Amino acid sequence: MNTREAIERAAEVGLDLVEVSPNAQPPVAKYLDVGKFKYEAQKKANAARKTQKVQDVKEIKMRPNIDDHDYNVKMRNVNKFIDNGDKVKVTLRFRGREMSHQQLGMALLVRVQEDMKETAKVEAYPKLEGRQMLMVLSPK
Repeated sequence: MNTREAIERAAEVGLDLVEVSPNAQPPVAKYLDVGKFKYEAQKKANAARKTQKVQDVKEIKMRPNIDDHDYNVKMRNVNKFIDNGDKVKVTLRFRGREMSHQQLGMALLVRVQEDMKETAKVEAYPKLEGRQMLMVLSPK
């Protein structure tokens, strides 16, 4: 039906003619109450916003000469954060003479990377910033 006729019929019923999908051939329109239509669209947008997960960045701090048990505890926390859908920033802190043994820190971060390759991907590869070495992991 042509547009003028559709608008007249909508006015008779007391509703508005609303174009639902303008890209279709021919364009699709419906008789609707515009206020109600906007209200429903806003409710849908609010419901979508509620179910959305905000991704946090959690931080795990380590030292280059960390013991095995301590490492396992930290890795358990990393796994928990990744499973919750959060990013994890692994910070390796060097103190004093540890700065001269940066290869130990790099080996530790590579070990973390290998342990997490099933569930996480490396977003920021290990890099040295001052006395800290940083790496960021995110869920796959």
